[in-house]
Amino acid sequence: MPSVVGLLEQRELVARRRVDGLREEADRVQAELAEAGREWQEWVIARRWVATVLASGGSAPAGAEAAADSRDADTRSAPRDAAKARSHVPVWRQGSDWSVVSVDYHRIVQVLADRARLGQGPLTCQEMAAVFGMEVVPTRVEALRSKAKRLVARGRLTEPAPGRFTLARGVAGPDDGS
Repeated sequence: MPSVVGLLEQRELVARRRVDGLREEADRVQAELAEAGREWQEWVIARRWVATVLASGGSAPAGAEAAADSRDADTRSAPRDAAKARSHVPVWRQGSDWSVVSVDYHRIVQVLADRARLGQGPLTCQEMAAVFGMEVVPTRVEALRSKAKRLVARGRLTEPAPGRFTLARGVAGPDDGS
């Protein structure tokens, strides 16, 4: 007849092996997740570079690109400051004027309008932050979530699943003539 202590030691060994196996699997999944995240960021960067090249027509000389980059930075910072001064988002109606909506809201709606045009699904706020080139940290993500929720409340976006946002039916992006 085996001893009680011996039986407990056997069960402890089985439990420890299970924990070790699960830890190894978790480490493997974490490493795979980190690699997938890096790959995703590379694709985001590649898409941005292609959009920049296509927007410039691909004909700007190297010296002009640096000047254009500094002008782009200046124009991006000016509307961003202006956007903080007016963050009112009116309720959406057919033919609503986009000029009353701040630049930050334009960006959110425009990226979702682009995704809708491409037949892609909803975005989370973390994905939006990455698309916008923001640091994906809780403060930035929560700021985007707040804006997206405000756009949902005003009828410009919908939230088909918790935390996932898409363009509301009938709403066109700021650059789509609405």
